[in-house]
Amino acid sequence: MKSYRFLISGGGTGGHIYPAISIADELSKNFNSSEILFVGSNNRMEMKKVPDRGYNIKGLWISGIKRKLHFSNLLVPIKIIHSLVKSYLIIKKFKPDFVIGTGGFASGPIVYIASKLKLPTLIQEQNSYAGVTNKILSKSVELICVAYENMNKFFPSDKIFYSGNPVRKEIAEPKASKKESDDFFNITRPGKVLLILGGSLGAKTINEFISKNLIFFREKDIDIIWQCGKLYYDSYKKYLSKKVKIFPFIKDMSKAYAAADYIISRSGASVISELCIVAKPVIFIPSPNLAEDHQTKNALTIVKNNAAVMVKEKELNKLFFSVFNKIINDKNFSDELSRSIKLLAKPDATFKIVEQIKIRLQNGNKL
Repeated sequence: MKSYRFLISGGGTGGHIYPAISIADELSKNFNSSEILFVGSNNRMEMKKVPDRGYNIKGLWISGIKRKLHFSNLLVPIKIIHSLVKSYLIIKKFKPDFVIGTGGFASGPIVYIASKLKLPTLIQEQNSYAGVTNKILSKSVELICVAYENMNKFFPSDKIFYSGNPVRKEIAEPKASKKESDDFFNITRPGKVLLILGGSLGAKTINEFISKNLIFFREKDIDIIWQCGKLYYDSYKKYLSKKVKIFPFIKDMSKAYAAADYIISRSGASVISELCIVAKPVIFIPSPNLAEDHQTKNALTIVKNNAAVMVKEKELNKLFFSVFNKIINDKNFSDELSRSIKLLAKPDATFKIVEQIKIRLQNGNKL
């Protein structure tokens, strides 16, 4: 088999990084002698997470525009030009056979230059509301893999492939038992376990709400596994106790999911895809501070299927307690949430995306 070279770009948050890593792992499995190079944004989490998984990565000097007036916005045009030039040099040196973008600032310059050089290109859109970078790239790439239906309102219909979102292998094919996971987190049964996920970077409002209401959970004999985010850990580690396990970041999410009976989570597209496979009762608390309020739109696609519950940040104090009590006290309701969300799972998404890449490589990239 020919030795192929794959260039993959995506990052900024776990929602872009982990799909990229999942695709890389599947490519490695299908193309034994392949070379894979990642491109990310300097000083963002991908510059550590990707090497931790055994892949090389190059960094671009690139970032987005801040919503509030800030002097750093003046540098954005310069950063874009610099990143376009560096992307060209990376591509010319690495000579990829296929270029893949999973979103985030760095994927823009890399995929754009690759398409202009007539290289085979694919972008993967995780969200139900397309990001700005991918909407721009959609005009020039050859294939757009999406996780939600009706994405033709953002992208050309003839380029869309409905794949679902790539999910980490350890989540799609979990090996950890509940007992093993309980031991790992030092959980004492027969109480229940609540897993709290504020996204890979943490969530200030969720952290504040949980810290103020720890007594509420303690009274219900609930153990908490709490990913508060690296930025917030120093402020919240004082709440560590036998019943409250706090982490800046949870590396072994398969064990966290296995131990959990209930989950509170942001509604980024990648974590939603994982939660569909995990199939536990979920309360989504979308971040209201993201472009086009896409996390709320993501959550609503699950809620409308009676597969999860959503509580907006501004309604936490008003609605959370009644919603949570219903989930833990009404077994029929919680079981229905689990059954319904599992029906939305796409555990073979990564396989489907790589199959599309294989088809295009075998056909000389002719659609």
